Amino acid sequence: MLDLLITHATLPDGRTDMAVAVQDGRIVEVSAGLNATAHDTLDAGGQLLTPPFCDPHFHMDATLSYGLPRVNQSGTLLEGIALWGELKPLLTEEALVERALAYGDWAVAKGLLAIRSHVDTSDPSLLPVRAMLEAKKRMAPYLDVQLVAFPQDGVLRSPGGLDNLKRALDLGVDVVGGIPHFERTMSDGAASVKLLCELAAERGLPVDMHCDESDDPLSRHIETLACETQRLGLQGRVNGSHLTSMHSMDNYYVSKLIPLIAESGVSAVANPLINITLQGRHDTYPKRRGMTRVPELMAAGVTVAFGHDCVMDPWYSLGSGDMLEVAHMGLHVAQMTSQAGMRQCFDAVTVNAAKVMGLASYGMEAGKDASFVLLQARDPIEAIRLRATRLKVWRKGRLLSEMAPATARLSLPGREENPL
Repeated sequence: MLDLLITHATLPDGRTDMAVAVQDGRIVEVSAGLNATAHDTLDAGGQLLTPPFCDPHFHMDATLSYGLPRVNQSGTLLEGIALWGELKPLLTEEALVERALAYGDWAVAKGLLAIRSHVDTSDPSLLPVRAMLEAKKRMAPYLDVQLVAFPQDGVLRSPGGLDNLKRALDLGVDVVGGIPHFERTMSDGAASVKLLCELAAERGLPVDMHCDESDDPLSRHIETLACETQRLGLQGRVNGSHLTSMHSMDNYYVSKLIPLIAESGVSAVANPLINITLQGRHDTYPKRRGMTRVPELMAAGVTVAFGHDCVMDPWYSLGSGDMLEVAHMGLHVAQMTSQAGMRQCFDAVTVNAAKVMGLASYGMEAGKDASFVLLQARDPIEAIRLRATRLKVWRKGRLLSEMAPATARLSLPGREENPL
C-alpha cells in the first residue's frame, strides 16, 4: 500500500488528470488513470501540483531586521550596505537565529522549500556565519538551506577578508561567494574573481558571486567570472547573481558577452523585486529598470532563475517569502508577457532555481523526492496572475502546511448570491 496518492492533478508541463504515487518519501509513479490504494489519498480536483519553489539568492542573516537601527532613507544599495555595517555591532546570535527561523516558517507556508542564502563573512567574529549554520541545522527537517560565504565588505577591500571567508568555509559553509564590483578598483574586482574561483576549484565547491550589481555599464566582472570558469574547469558550478550592469551595456558588447556566458556554463540569477527597487536611483528620466537581460540570456541557453534577495531588511522594506510575487515582478520588468514567456518566469522560481542550486532530487518524476505544492490555480500562468493560494505543501511525502482556499461570497444588488 502506498503512503500517499494524489489524483486528478494538473502538472506544470500541461498534463492533466494525473496521479502521483508516493512511498517512503519518494515519488514512485506519475501517470494518468493510476489505480492504487494508499494510506492517504487526495483528489486535487484539477488544481496545479508543482515541485516546490526555490530561492537561489537570499540574505537570511539580514532578513526581518527592517528598522534596525534605522530605515534606509535613500533606498540605494550603498546606503543599505552602510546600514548593515551599522547594524552588525548590535547583532546577537540568538536574534539572528530567531529571525531566520521565523522567515523559514513564512517560506514553508508559501511552498518555498529550498533557499540559497548568502551570509556575511566580513566580521572576524563570524557571528552571522555561526548563527546561520545553527539555523540551517534546526531547519533541516523541513527546509533545504545552502549557505554562501559572502564577503559583503569586499574580500580584498576589508582587512582579513580572505582569511575570514576561508574560516567560514572551514565551519561548513557550502558555496564560495564574492562581490567584485564593491572592491576598490576594477582591477581589484577582477583579481578577487580569479582568487575566489581558484579557492572554489581547490576545495571542490560551487561559486555564486554578487556580480555587477550596478548601473555602471563598465562593470564587467561577469566577463572575468565566465573566463575563470572555463580556465578552471568549473562549468556548471558557477552562478552570477544580479548582473544588473547588463541592463545599461551597449548591445554590441552584450552580443559578445552573452555567448561567452553560455559557452562557460555559468548560470544567472536576477532578483526582480530588489533590482527594480535599488537600481536607477541616480537617474532622473528616463529611469533604467536595472534588471539584467533575462529573455536574451534564456534565448542563448543560459539557465536563468529569479531570487527574492531581501525581505524586510536594510535594502528592502517589503516581501513575504512568496516566489510567485518574484515571478510576477520579473514577468513585468522583463516584458515576458507571451504564453511561453510567462511559463519561463514560473520555471525561474522552480526548475531553473533548483538547477542553479544543484538539487538532484528535485522534480515531478519517479525517483525524485515527494516534495511538491498544490496551488489553487489551473496552470502556471494563473498561479502567477493570482499569486495562488498554497493549498498544501509536502516535503518528502510529509504534509508541512495547508491553507483554506481563497474564496469570496458576493451579495450584489440585482444579482444572485455567488461564490467567487
